[in-house]
Amino acid sequence: MTPVVLIAEELAPAALDVLASDFELHQVDGTDRAALLTELAEADALVVRSATQVDREAIAAAPRLKVVARAGVGLDNVDVPAATASGVMVVNAPTSNIVSAAEQAVALLLSVARHTASASAALKRGEWKRSRYTGVEVQGKTVGVVGLGRIGVLFAQRMAAFGTRLIAYDPYIQPARAAQLGVRLVSLEELLRESDFISVHLPRTPETLGLIGEKELALVKPGVRIINAARGGLVDERALAEALSDARVAGAGLDVFVTEPATSSPLFAFDNVVVTPHLGASTAEAQDKAGLSVARSVKLALRGEFVPDAVNVQAGGVVDEDVRPLLALAERLGKVFTAVAGGIAANVTVEVHGEIVSHDVTVLKLAATKGLFASVVEERVTYVNAPQLAAGRGVAVELVTSDEVVEHDNLVTVRGALPDGRSVSVAGTVTTSGAREIRKLTRLDEFELELGAGGVLLFFRYADRPGIIGRIGSLLGEAGVNIAAMQVARREAGGEALMALTVDSSVDAELLSTVAEAVGSTRGSIVDLREE
Repeated sequence: MTPVVLIAEELAPAALDVLASDFELHQVDGTDRAALLTELAEADALVVRSATQVDREAIAAAPRLKVVARAGVGLDNVDVPAATASGVMVVNAPTSNIVSAAEQAVALLLSVARHTASASAALKRGEWKRSRYTGVEVQGKTVGVVGLGRIGVLFAQRMAAFGTRLIAYDPYIQPARAAQLGVRLVSLEELLRESDFISVHLPRTPETLGLIGEKELALVKPGVRIINAARGGLVDERALAEALSDARVAGAGLDVFVTEPATSSPLFAFDNVVVTPHLGASTAEAQDKAGLSVARSVKLALRGEFVPDAVNVQAGGVVDEDVRPLLALAERLGKVFTAVAGGIAANVTVEVHGEIVSHDVTVLKLAATKGLFASVVEERVTYVNAPQLAAGRGVAVELVTSDEVVEHDNLVTVRGALPDGRSVSVAGTVTTSGAREIRKLTRLDEFELELGAGGVLLFFRYADRPGIIGRIGSLLGEAGVNIAAMQVARREAGGEALMALTVDSSVDAELLSTVAEAVGSTRGSIVDLREE
């Protein structure tokens, strides 16, 4: 029987042609809930954009469903855990909009520099006031790029053509790679002080939320212009409004907001602020790329082949059953490594020990690489783009295997040396309790642990002395953060100690810093290992 692909929203004609050659296409209005649930009963694949809600109910209504494809970057409307639990692969188009997003940032920068939007509005009101809208040239100016991910790199390349001086802040890229791009890496403080234009290209995480706030805006070069076409909340909107009022900031261009849809904001009152309603991916080309990308993924999925853009590859049936439980572990170890290191090592080794190496464990290197970059780049990291992200940042990831049993039947370790000379390693294993699989952290550097590899984890290193446990507990309690589990490890009394905690809610960078300073912690780290 020919597989049925259900098209729930408008798709590029070229994408429809790709699918129609092999499958039976059905179409439905994805916002018509009753019709959607009815059609899903016979669907082998479902293709959506952003309006169709693919939740647990929709997945349960589709007993034949093998793949859900989102023709775009985000997956806010797809319940990925529910799909994974039902063995349904989820794919998206992670790179379809990167050119469009970079160009949108450039458009905002130029519009802010030349007062294009406000001058246009004034002229349409019948006002011819040339002197009021005198702008500035971009040539010869210093452009600061916050985040050199794929979009940040594309933005930098385009700005280089204007004859600008490019500097960037990104602790997760190697200086040599930045130099190849013609960009000088600097600290965030130096970028703020030197830049005539600042453009933000980061993911939204607990560490980056409010990254440019009141304190940072007090450091900026007078007359700076700030662009955010990445994620809302990276630039504190209230603090930005105050800086605009004080004329410390000469203008801003925003495509994203902390709350969307955003139909009102203090920023809307400023003539020198250009705003657009999250149009970064809103080009015909981006939409066509997204449609073609997911159409190809659907074909691979329905043929039972490896799907590189799958965001939940363990649902794809392409990894050995014995290896699958280690996939999520390896990815989480990569996340912990990045959080604890505070940067990315030039060389990372993924070590796999135990009987598991009798199977093909290559995918564990991919999973760990995916984790390394999951919270430090703007785009969603998948098994297909993780190696490219590593290569683009000059990071070499190596897989080493041994059938020797070390501490546990199967052990995965992510290890790397940082530019400052520090060596960081994090190890973990998967155990079973009945039908449950339990992922655990077993070692962080030289400290032995027995901690669940899930939830929100905090790590503090400090000189072992009385009163520290109570002090950390009190500070977190005062902030309304509940501790679910805690473990303290040390090599010797009075030496360096490591405290690892699992907490019930997110902890922002400010609270993490406050706790670390209060106990004299040499390093405080946070990593969110909650399921998306």
